[in-house]
Amino acid sequence: MKKTFALSHPKLSYQRLIEAAKNEVKQYIKKERNKAMPEGVDFWGFSCKFGQTADKARAIHEGDINTNISAAQSQHWKSFYLEVVAIPKTRAKRSEED
Repeated sequence: MKKTFALSHPKLSYQRLIEAAKNEVKQYIKKERNKAMPEGVDFWGFSCKFGQTADKARAIHEGDINTNISAAQSQHWKSFYLEVVAIPKTRAKRSEED
């Protein structure tokens, strides 16, 4: 998902648009996690970027998406860019010393 969310609408409140954006991201991540994994892969990881525009977007952790959207809300942004790309990953094996 590479999308710019507009936070202005003639009939919907600002808070409703923020909640709709959070819900859309949550549903997208859920859908991606349910996809079949390639051979030799343990889980789906996500590469995420967030910013006011695609040019200003910086890398963030998947768990910080809602925090960043809330920060955009507190700063009254008119729109924000969010990029969430699913990446197949393998868990690192622990050494016997741990």
